Amino acid sequence: MSAGSDSVPASGNSFSSAGRVGMTVEECERMIQGSLRSPTVKFLREHLEKSGCSIAPNFIKAVDCKQRMSGGYVRGEGIVVCSNHLTFEDEVKQVVIHELIHAFDDCRAANLDWTNCAHHACSEIRAGHLSGDCHYKRELLRGFIKIRGHEQDCVRRRVMKSLAANPYCSEAASKDAMEAVWDTCYNDTKPFDRAP
Repeated sequence: MSAGSDSVPASGNSFSSAGRVGMTVEECERMIQGSLRSPTVKFLREHLEKSGCSIAPNFIKAVDCKQRMSGGYVRGEGIVVCSNHLTFEDEVKQVVIHELIHAFDDCRAANLDWTNCAHHACSEIRAGHLSGDCHYKRELLRGFIKIRGHEQDCVRRRVMKSLAANPYCSEAASKDAMEAVWDTCYNDTKPFDRAP
């Protein structure tokens, strides 16, 4: 996806902070550079390389997005971080981690088809579970307060939100796909030994 493009990323991380004005592309680029020092980001980039997927210097780029989303991964192009929908460095780092998990999935699965609802759901389940998107503190800041089971509820909610942007997946097909692959994909923590 290029800046100003209307193309939909193979996988997008839905924007969740309604009503805020984001940052400039330049500010976001600086924050992306900062995220590259994160141990989790370093780990994922290293495992992408080990899996045979080289990462060009411009693999992760900041853009202004027309769609209400925080970022996305596009096969063959890399990761976009939507500067105009993000405000904090931690948000940028979370988007980078989430989308690197999609890139890892795309790299390791030779037959991953982003138009297949089950394939897309599986990668979203993994990214939601492994990236920290659904950490209790993040959920609390989003206004979701639940003591037990919050993480799985959050992952399910965010999978459905992401699949809603996939033109190949109806709501019913998305829900069925998510349920069909849930156990396998939720328990697949590669390249981590366990969920971080």
